[in-house]
Amino acid sequence: MIRPATPADVADILAMVVELATYERAPELAVMTGDQLHEALFGPDPKLFGHIALDDGKPVGFALWFLNFSTWTGSHGIYLEDLFVRPAARGTGLGKALLQTLAAICIERGYPRLEWWVLDWNTPAIDFYHAAGARAMDEWTVYRLTGDALTTFNGLGTQAAPPG
Repeated sequence: MIRPATPADVADILAMVVELATYERAPELAVMTGDQLHEALFGPDPKLFGHIALDDGKPVGFALWFLNFSTWTGSHGIYLEDLFVRPAARGTGLGKALLQTLAAICIERGYPRLEWWVLDWNTPAIDFYHAAGARAMDEWTVYRLTGDALTTFNGLGTQAAPPG
């Protein structure tokens, strides 16, 4: 069963985020707190959305997503930040059901795109996405400014950026 996330799911989602980060070989980077996740999903102006996969009433997977925008198509789409199903529940169709839920939201709202990143070594996920009909956008390279590079580029050196 797939359903929208509720505030009662925050602790389970947070635990699965850590499991995902561990699987992706970067558990030290999973520093989000329960308060941060709660605010992002359920605060006064949420920008993050989530769905939970249940097996026997217990959360065993999740999808966290937000809206993006294409200036080429002039429309929103969904960016899937994370999709995760606990190992014991893999192969049950819950990952597919989570992805289908987001595809249904795209169709219902007239969004022409559902996009995400996948690590190039994660062949089980790549195979899963290919089986769904997704195609790799190999001609694009992801770039990121973060930490000192972000503040240096902003002209602030290593100082903290001013609020606002």
